[in-house]
Amino acid sequence: MGIVKIDDRLHEEVRRASAVMCRSINAQAEFWMKIGMLAEANPTMAFTDIIKMQLGQATQAEPDAA
Repeated sequence: MGIVKIDDRLHEEVRRASAVMCRSINAQAEFWMKIGMLAEANPTMAFTDIIKMQLGQATQAEPDAA
């Protein structure tokens, strides 16, 4: 874990988005960083496709309920 310095305006945008999305400020910033990293790695994918891909991976990673 570390500290990331961001511009005050960006921090305010993260704060507003976190309130709307019911996430902590840190969780919202982490979400944006993860999606941004995935978007750079997959430049032809739309946001919704990235989310679908992540949901599919999370579903596959869940242990079978028996």
